[in-house]
Amino acid sequence: MGSMDEVVELSVDECRELLRGDVVGRVAFTTPRGPRIVPVNYVVREGVLEVRTTSYSELATYAPGASVAFEVDHLDRERMRGWSVIVLGRCERVLDQSAAVFEQPGDGPRPWAGGHRSMLLRIHAEEVTGRRVGSEHWPHPVVPGPHEG
Repeated sequence: MGSMDEVVELSVDECRELLRGDVVGRVAFTTPRGPRIVPVNYVVREGVLEVRTTSYSELATYAPGASVAFEVDHLDRERMRGWSVIVLGRCERVLDQSAAVFEQPGDGPRPWAGGHRSMLLRIHAEEVTGRRVGSEHWPHPVVPGPHEG
């Protein structure tokens, strides 16, 4: 039986499942004035993360063409357990998108924040890692079993 604070590395498949199970993450990127981390809505499409932002944001200005880090996590503070998944990859602007494509219902990522977020960014995953900490008997909070989802 492992200790409560044991850190367990997650498989790439587990990481991908956890990424698909959420809609909000954080992107870390570099600006001339130093590093930034911003929360974003995202969707996973064919192994690529798609993120919406405004065209004048720091993210839209400095992330395209650069390496970025993207993170999702789930923390259970009461039971002192949680997991996090980190994607490292190159960010690019999606230029072939028409505004009409974006307005279709269900066409992804749906920003929680208001305002017109017309810039679509893609993060191409070059490395995907994840870890969880807590009881070894703790099932993943969002990965459905074979009979669910």
